Amino acid sequence: MRSFDPQQESVQNIYKLMIGAIVPRPIAFVSSLDVRGVRNLAPFSFFNGVSADPPVVLFCASVRREDPQRSLGPHKDTLLNVIDTREFVINVVTESIAEKMNLTSAQVPPDVDEFELSGLTPVASELVKPPRVAESPVQMECRLRQIVEISEKLHGSTIVLGDVLRFHVREDLVENFRIDADKLAAIGRMGGPTYVRTRDRFDLERPA
Repeated sequence: MRSFDPQQESVQNIYKLMIGAIVPRPIAFVSSLDVRGVRNLAPFSFFNGVSADPPVVLFCASVRREDPQRSLGPHKDTLLNVIDTREFVINVVTESIAEKMNLTSAQVPPDVDEFELSGLTPVASELVKPPRVAESPVQMECRLRQIVEISEKLHGSTIVLGDVLRFHVREDLVENFRIDADKLAAIGRMGGPTYVRTRDRFDLERPA
């Protein structure tokens, strides 16, 4: 067993340890709007549900390296949009849209519409202004609950907590509020460029 002290290792090495060990990670495919109405779509693999009453989800936006030539600041457009508008949509990523989702992970200037970039279809939400991804079979309309800033350092992050105002689930996927995992065909994130399907599963009954 090898041990690693984060204080003695580079940030890049610690990051590689985390994304290699914390797996598989669900993917929040977040759609948002800036104050001008420009659509944004980006994936985040530090994502989870944190409460059912009220329903609350979170995703983490990491601090990136600035690139003034491409008008890229340290904070991702999604985070800035959510701070400004207090609304976003989380779309579940499936095998069928994996490649298009990956296109939106490119770092592009804020005026680029990732719906157009990826070829995915925007569809109007019911309670928030950002559109949903029509091709995603599960979508959650969210309103910002809280922002928690962890670190402003490069590779630091900000936690975004959102209240789910509306769930949208493709009709053939759900029965008695249970989602059919086979039909959903969600994917998860591993380390590096690797993803995982969710087809190989097993059950364990919780002890009484």
